[in-house]
Amino acid sequence: MRESLRLIRQAVAQLPAGKTLNPVALRIRPPRGEAYAQVESPRGILGCYLVSDGSERPYRCHFRAPALLNLSALRQMLIGQKLADAVIIFGSIDISMGEVDR
Repeated sequence: MRESLRLIRQAVAQLPAGKTLNPVALRIRPPRGEAYAQVESPRGILGCYLVSDGSERPYRCHFRAPALLNLSALRQMLIGQKLADAVIIFGSIDISMGEVDR
């Protein structure tokens, strides 16, 4: 901890003088049209679909969480298995029920 504190003090001493934060717009206007972006998350691909008419509020914004799609594969995994193995199989796909319940 002492070494970490020394490094922090050293970094703060080397900061340039002046403003450290840039002003950020309070409202962001998405461009007109449709957009889809995806990133890899620990549980799969997390996607975001946005439709905007150029105003402050988009017409549609939908997040595609991977947990619900992973849960849909559970049925095929359970066919032909013993009931005692259901908990282990369910745990193997690492479901976040908060994502599924939204």
